Amino acid sequence: MPFATTIYRFWLPVILMAVPFSISADESDDVTVPMYAKGMATYYVRAQLADLASGEFMVDTGSGYLTINEHTLDALKARKQAQYVKELRAVLANGAELIIPVYRINEFRIGTCVIRDVDAAVFPAHTRQILGLSALNKAAPFTFSVDPPELLLSNCTEIEDKISVKPALAEAAVSTDLPGSKPGLTRQ
Repeated sequence: MPFATTIYRFWLPVILMAVPFSISADESDDVTVPMYAKGMATYYVRAQLADLASGEFMVDTGSGYLTINEHTLDALKARKQAQYVKELRAVLANGAELIIPVYRINEFRIGTCVIRDVDAAVFPAHTRQILGLSALNKAAPFTFSVDPPELLLSNCTEIEDKISVKPALAEAAVSTDLPGSKPGLTRQ
């Protein structure tokens, strides 16, 4: 048997074994999170802020910030899981301006994906909570798919268990939006 054939027979299986391992190593870190539709082209996920009960978050890649409401912020502050960062001026779709406080949330869980130290804009009362870019960018690269409706998050700390619901806590999820406004912020 020629020397080249011996090398070929020895190294080819070694090379073939190495290739699938390097390809699958990157894919195994991705977390798939199912979304569900509510209304026209509006998608939601279940998520959990720190150790609060899970809640509903509208997925909005046009929103610069994760958006929570005042009731959720009060529960997070009582547990020392939110720290004040700054204020920003929000311009709503109807042209109205609001000064919005921004807090850093210790932990945000989507499925088995944990995102730490996420900045969240705080809107009044029971406004809709939004999964915006301040959280999604920390899990980037991410993919938003409508068929099937799911998020694919790439840069997460994974946890073994799914979202845990604390029944003693009231869910601070969707109630109403501000009249005449579209959720989302633009920074000025």
